[in-house]
Amino acid sequence: MLLYSFLDCLDVKGFLLFLCVFLILADVLRNRNPPQFPPGPWRIPFLGNILINHDHKSIHKLAEKYGDVFTLRIGSKKMVFVSGYKMVKEVLVNQGDNFLDRPVSPLYLDIFKGYGLSSTNGYRWRRQRQFAVSHLKNFGEGRKMLEFHILQECSFLCEAIREQQGRFFDPHVTINNAVANVIGSLVFGHRISYGNTDFQNLLQMSAESIRLAGTYVQLYDAFPGLMKRLRGPHETIVSNYARLTAFLKKEIERHKKDWDPFDHRDFIDAYIGEIDKRKNDTEAGFCTDNLAYCTLDLFEAGTETLTNTLRWALLFIIKYPHVQKKVHDEIDRVIGPSRPPSLKDRISMPYTDAVVHEVQRMGDILPLNVPRVAKKDTPLGQYVIPTGTMVITNLSSVLRDHSEWETPDQFNPGHFLDSEGKFRRREAFYPFSAGKRACLGEQLARMEVFLFFTSLLQKFTLSAPPGVELCLDPQGGATMSPKPFQMCFSDR
Repeated sequence: MLLYSFLDCLDVKGFLLFLCVFLILADVLRNRNPPQFPPGPWRIPFLGNILINHDHKSIHKLAEKYGDVFTLRIGSKKMVFVSGYKMVKEVLVNQGDNFLDRPVSPLYLDIFKGYGLSSTNGYRWRRQRQFAVSHLKNFGEGRKMLEFHILQECSFLCEAIREQQGRFFDPHVTINNAVANVIGSLVFGHRISYGNTDFQNLLQMSAESIRLAGTYVQLYDAFPGLMKRLRGPHETIVSNYARLTAFLKKEIERHKKDWDPFDHRDFIDAYIGEIDKRKNDTEAGFCTDNLAYCTLDLFEAGTETLTNTLRWALLFIIKYPHVQKKVHDEIDRVIGPSRPPSLKDRISMPYTDAVVHEVQRMGDILPLNVPRVAKKDTPLGQYVIPTGTMVITNLSSVLRDHSEWETPDQFNPGHFLDSEGKFRRREAFYPFSAGKRACLGEQLARMEVFLFFTSLLQKFTLSAPPGVELCLDPQGGATMSPKPFQMCFSDR
């Protein structure tokens, strides 16, 4: 009765004002920060920091204002961003076990159904990763067989480039085909012609999905119930991944028809054998559906980032002709014009190795790492990260940390050379992340970048169109890629 009397005393405007104040107060109380929680900018009630860009440049500016550990919120989801080599290493390495798990993403849950390598956790993730790493390490004759597949594709790539007959063209598609065929040989057991239209469409769908997800996933994950009812990029992402998975399942069925338990040709063959071995270990998740999603993870991880790394390498080597000249000289001295490069050559080519590493540092392919979640209350600097809080490490801030690099904002191969011109490793080199969740294909990626880059520079001189100043500004969402550019490969 008292409530009805109270409401009767209010006009409509008064009631609405009361309701708004009540809801705002409820939101403030529900989302208030616990003690020792990292600071962050002011948040709009209900929406949080939805108006603030979450790209790495915006994160850099916010870190300058709020420190290397700060918080943003979308909806009711809080995200702690960590910048700088010292703090990022604390999360990924020193206290890596406390930040090992991935947060549950409604978008990726819709796509991967709880399978795959990138977004799973716990026992299933450990068994799947262990199997994938073991296969990449021991495939065929191990390192020697990996090198064979890469050099074979280097030959096809150089042949495709020569077909351009010295014309200016955008090398993106050609390089993407070559890189995809390396991981394809390991996963599918065969390469696919550069002219295969279906293969081109699959590569384009994969790249499109990665780009859209990088700018859309946080918004979708913050308001999944609402987003599912709206039209938007998530429909394209889900549709593309469904088609990619369908393609992979057809490959798996083809493998099953002529599968030989004593002769595993590739990852799919080996995984089919593991399904039978692990049939009583259901928690490990070895099944046909998981094979499809793990294969998709490997294929995407081994294609998109490496393609963009090589595109950055071409841009930098054209932008700095004196660097190209030194690489040419070193290749001529160590390898010569005839025989193909070898991984054994890398130790005798410190300058080329330094250039490759500097490309990865400046290319900054994955500026914001894939999110983690705190497994328990964990101290980080002067703050405490509560259990279940999402944590995103800013890898870009590590690769350009002013306390770790002499000229962090300049392309300088000298970062990886000592006073005697020998190659030197750097602690703050995190292009593949670090710790137990670091890129499982790191060894393969390092091999590919060196061999592709050296093969191209052995055969060609690279140049931009006359009068054209190539742009080094990146584009992209989750991954940073060069803007489209034209170039020429001239026979040496």
